[in-house]
Amino acid sequence: MAEVKVTLEVGNDGVAVITMSNPPVNALAIPIIAGLKEKFNEATRRNDVKAIVLTGKGGRFSGGFDINVFEKVHKTGDVSLMPDVSVDLVVNTIEDSKKPIVAAIEGLALGGGLELALGCHARVAAPRAQLGLPELSLGIIPGFGGTQRLPRLVGLSKAIEMMLFSKPIFSEEGKKLGLIDSIVPSKELLKVSKAWALDIAEVRKPWIRSLHRTDKIGSLSEAREILKVARQQARKSAPNMPQHKVCLDVIEEGIVHGGYSGVLKEARDFKVLVLSDTSKGLVHVFFAQRATSKVPNVTNIGLKPRHIKKVAVIGGGLMGSGIATALILSNIYVVLKEINSEYLLKGIKLVEANVQGLVTKGKLARDKASKALSLLKGVLDYADFKDVDMVIEAVIENISLKQAIFSEIEKVCPSHCILATNTSTIDLDIIGEKTSSKDRIVGAHFFSPAHVMPLLEIVRTEKTSPQVILDLMTVGKIIKKVPVVVGNCTGFAVNRTFFPYNQGAQFLVNLGVDVFRIDRVIRSFGFPIGPFQLQDLAGYGVYVATSKVFADAFPDRIFKSPLVDLLIKSGRNGKNNGKGYYIYGKGSQPKPDPTIQPIIEESQRITNIMPDGKPVSVTDQEILEMILFPVVNEACRVLDEGIVVRASDLDIASVLGMSFPNYRGGLVFWADMVGPKHVYSSLKKWSELYGNFFKPSRFLEDRATKGILLSEPASSSPAPKARL
Repeated sequence: MAEVKVTLEVGNDGVAVITMSNPPVNALAIPIIAGLKEKFNEATRRNDVKAIVLTGKGGRFSGGFDINVFEKVHKTGDVSLMPDVSVDLVVNTIEDSKKPIVAAIEGLALGGGLELALGCHARVAAPRAQLGLPELSLGIIPGFGGTQRLPRLVGLSKAIEMMLFSKPIFSEEGKKLGLIDSIVPSKELLKVSKAWALDIAEVRKPWIRSLHRTDKIGSLSEAREILKVARQQARKSAPNMPQHKVCLDVIEEGIVHGGYSGVLKEARDFKVLVLSDTSKGLVHVFFAQRATSKVPNVTNIGLKPRHIKKVAVIGGGLMGSGIATALILSNIYVVLKEINSEYLLKGIKLVEANVQGLVTKGKLARDKASKALSLLKGVLDYADFKDVDMVIEAVIENISLKQAIFSEIEKVCPSHCILATNTSTIDLDIIGEKTSSKDRIVGAHFFSPAHVMPLLEIVRTEKTSPQVILDLMTVGKIIKKVPVVVGNCTGFAVNRTFFPYNQGAQFLVNLGVDVFRIDRVIRSFGFPIGPFQLQDLAGYGVYVATSKVFADAFPDRIFKSPLVDLLIKSGRNGKNNGKGYYIYGKGSQPKPDPTIQPIIEESQRITNIMPDGKPVSVTDQEILEMILFPVVNEACRVLDEGIVVRASDLDIASVLGMSFPNYRGGLVFWADMVGPKHVYSSLKKWSELYGNFFKPSRFLEDRATKGILLSEPASSSPAPKARL
């Protein structure tokens, strides 16, 4: 393992080069920070040093502060683990140094890495170096003076944009803005930086301390107006996240009372935010996403992924066309099969529309779009399947149809070909029942729209080979998805866990709670839309079909509501025909439709679950918990059965697949923050009032009574199905 260290070399020219080394991105771990302090002090003391250059080893300056330290702080609650970098190192040692310091930036300077460079007296960069302060995406603010120095170098509006949206820029833009003083080729970076540092020492170039600059801030009234607009935007776009408001308050402190005062407030507020639930949630999601790439008995047994060059997709509907789009955008040749010319043409048009949509939004260059579409071939038979590396079946959720397709593709595809299904609910053992190549069968469950949503749920049966899983994980990463490997059961991990979500919402409506109030509560918690608007968007056919699958699989804990059937009977089909719980007009926001009230009342009469026939009185918090606690309860069963490798896999899957708010850390993490005891006692109380839908699982009861977190690994449970 490469040594974590800071080195100092002094040349004959009298320039000390201080180099950070902590591969792969030279993260500012505690030993690096201590090493920087030591080497800067040494260079300052030495008489043979006239000037200093700070750089990073291996073509990267620094990717920022070591996030592992945040995790330790969250586990211990001890904020003193955070070193004093802002005042002690950046202000006192670097910025106020008696010798000029130039940052030589290559590759990237992000977060604390960029903040170190901002404290230097000049910045020289290689082309295409990435510069940014992404700390707000971890629930904190820049903590090494970035909130004060960045606005003084690039102007207030641009600095706010870079920080609030965690939006990096390249060195070329940095040069135009004044963040970078010069851009030079990589091979000349050190030479030019050393010369620049000497020029400052010999008064040929200006010696600039960023914190003392005010020329780019503008007048106080202008600055306050910019901050006011930014606060309004933050309230809209991030209503539940405190770090945005804190960041703007800290920037304002520096503008009103001076940069050093701003640095001190930044350091104080940073320590408060590090211990916030938001930071804990976002840091957990950061690590949870990285953990998904480690799958026992797959990624740790020396296997190498095979190269997947050609993939066949069966079915050109919404899902099939989305999957095909994701593949061709990542340079994988796709054969799209349909049953007739009309459906095939529709499928190809959907792919073209997906690609064109990305061009229109400026996310894809026109020549790349043409290249991607050239990798798509539409077919009506299996002739082109003779040399495919993988088939992804994406037809409607019909068991006999899927079984027939798998029997056919097993005969026509080569023996190494992966046989994947995009089913969202059906048990894979049933789909592959009539095939003999059970080791090649795997679930590749994409979420809609497949070319946009980042999650890929990889479903393994007890017979799926580790090689097949590794190959599909690799394809997932190539097409920019986050692959999560799960075990096989009805609904797999994500849809199985979340099946009570819509049913809990239906339960509340039949108890007399207003549909639109429920949607508002779920939105204010952080979901992009509520459960009823989601039903409208997905289409009622999907809701009816999946409800039946789960009712057959888990009859002991289902709530059957007639509401959706009544809506269909009244001629409504959600967004598909413009009328559902909401009214959908072209180009306008969906509007709640009060005329559904008689249909809701009819549903309430049929279910007859209102106590004494009167609507229940519930708080917003109770609405939230009555919808999400049954979901947590099902997650406990998924954990107990070993459907996921680890609890954090379910967290990342809930965030990326179901849009659970990332700043709440994912479903299981959030439940642990709320407290398993509270989840258990609430469900127990409701199950006594309303029946089995709310009945706590054995796993939840066990964890709650023993005071163990839901996410703690089980000590004696069977080997997880996701690990077999």
